[in-house]
Amino acid sequence: MTIGSDIARGPNTPRPPCRGYLHKRTQSGLIKGWRKRWFVLTHDSCLYYFKNKRQDEGKRQPLSSVKLEGAEVGPDDSLGKPFVFKCRPQFGSRLYSLCATSNQEMKWCEAMERAVHPITQNHVWVDVTRHNSNMPPLAVKNPDCLGLLNKLDRSKDTWVQHYCILKDACLYLYSGIRSTGIYLQGYAVREQAYGSKKSTIELKPPSDEFKSFYFCADNSAENKWILAIKASIKKWRPFHQVLQDYMSLPPEETRM
Repeated sequence: MTIGSDIARGPNTPRPPCRGYLHKRTQSGLIKGWRKRWFVLTHDSCLYYFKNKRQDEGKRQPLSSVKLEGAEVGPDDSLGKPFVFKCRPQFGSRLYSLCATSNQEMKWCEAMERAVHPITQNHVWVDVTRHNSNMPPLAVKNPDCLGLLNKLDRSKDTWVQHYCILKDACLYLYSGIRSTGIYLQGYAVREQAYGSKKSTIELKPPSDEFKSFYFCADNSAENKWILAIKASIKKWRPFHQVLQDYMSLPPEETRM
């Protein structure tokens, strides 16, 4: 259970715990040797790598991805080269040989070893919210607030209208029968001007690892939503400290 995480499509997933350049050994094609690639290790124990610079991340499809859960990861001195480590996924026969450039960058090996045995936290509340996200809006019982909200799509700088239901610190956004839900534990709520709009609802995360959200409603409904979201989040404060302990772990980023 993660602060501000999304139940369905993941628009608010945390930033990867480790990202940076590594050299990957290749034995395919005409050219054999080590190639510099941009690697991204995500919280769901997946390792992605891209051909070019960091700018490719989020804009182009990765060259490949590796599921690290259950994989064999560790230092490898068989190639006679320093700072080399290997990764053999649980399924398949492929062996990945990766090379860092310093002891500091060997944190990659440590981070990947942790990803082999991910720690997960389950709670009945998570199951309930996932269940609610698959229900039509009229089937969600005793909502904290409901109605139309316009959500800012920052990639297009446009406002998209959704029918929304707030329940137990989770905001469900409907674009059809099913919804996308956003966990809001730990978020701060305030009225804030944005662009040409004098008043919007700003949902500010407790850490910059997560996204901020902006909503607007009719003037008569905006204050109602702000009060309802604050009250709904407050009910789940007992969980907040547990999640903050998780958030206090510093993200790792290697640089060359």
